[in-house]
Amino acid sequence: MTLTELSSQVAAEFQKTYGRPPRWIVAAPGRVNVIGEHTDYNDGFVLPMAIERYTVMAADILGSPSSSSSKNISIFDAHFKETAMIDVSATMTKGQPKWSNYIRGVMAGFQQRGMKIPALDVAFLSTVPLGGGLSSSAALEVGTATLIEAVTDKKINPVEKALLCQKAEHEFAGVPCGIMDQFTSILGRENQALLLDCRSRKATPVPLTDPKVTVLIVNTHTRHKLADGEYANRRAQCEAAARMLKVTALRDATTESLEAARKRMSPVAFRRARHVITENERTLQMARALQDSDWSRAGQLMYASHESLRNDYEVSCPELDIVIELARRIPPEDGMLGCRMTGAGFGGCTVSLVRTEAVKPILRHIEEGYEKKTGNHATIFSSRPAAGAKVLN
Repeated sequence: MTLTELSSQVAAEFQKTYGRPPRWIVAAPGRVNVIGEHTDYNDGFVLPMAIERYTVMAADILGSPSSSSSKNISIFDAHFKETAMIDVSATMTKGQPKWSNYIRGVMAGFQQRGMKIPALDVAFLSTVPLGGGLSSSAALEVGTATLIEAVTDKKINPVEKALLCQKAEHEFAGVPCGIMDQFTSILGRENQALLLDCRSRKATPVPLTDPKVTVLIVNTHTRHKLADGEYANRRAQCEAAARMLKVTALRDATTESLEAARKRMSPVAFRRARHVITENERTLQMARALQDSDWSRAGQLMYASHESLRNDYEVSCPELDIVIELARRIPPEDGMLGCRMTGAGFGGCTVSLVRTEAVKPILRHIEEGYEKKTGNHATIFSSRPAAGAKVLN
């Protein structure tokens, strides 16, 4: 669905659920990380782009804020057909359904800023794949924050907004994520990736405008159960490695300092640090390659990133590796420029740069090859870099 079609569908769901049209409609995109994986929580560099998949939320106030006696927000998930009731007169706490905690966490952040959230009726629908590493949670958080801004007519600084949404995920969803997902959903720009310095929080646009090159995303529809716990483990391992190297974060380490400390480190800590250090280098090199339209170099960096994530960081899985293997069988002259896993790992998606003219045969090759190897179906879609969160109505 286009964003216009999705907006119309959500408005219709709101009308059907609440018996009147919505007053506000907002959208927040998911994101794909072109390169720079597991570097964000190490104060490093990432190169994501917002994608043309969105969470769209429609809402209306329950009567006038002064006359309404209700203190509840009703939130209808049009995909799962579930409703969450949230009491905005009380201090925000975790609750059910589980997905409502992303919303509750954002509302808690606005409460802590002294902002009064009125009683609302809300309906939402998302086309961001769930559990695919494309930031469906960040899209829901940022969509909620954008809706509250629209309803209260009080905007907050985009960086503060991203940090508020990140805090919601930490405290209400229990996921110690970095800052990349929320920043990209807010600051994304059409036809541009974002080189994000996760320490300074400075985002530098990187053109991705060449119509001859397309970003292709393959969703393996696989999510291994160890994913959540292993993400927290990797973060702890990186923090321990930074202490061994006597740096604030692995962003401050170099390959030379790592090699010098190798004998003092466990093999696991060494490999984790090596991935982060080299991934930061690859991310900066990728930004230059995209600037120069050096697609050969860009593809090499993507494959090198995947090898590092598989061997040093150990967050790949057989399904992701199968997609990369299928991609490697297609030489650059036949349209495949580069491919890597994207997201936290242990399932989810891969991201590729491909020649636009070769999208259809590449899609068929990967789709058929993946099904033959795994017995499962992969979903494949392309996206241009999209704009960040916005008020549509």
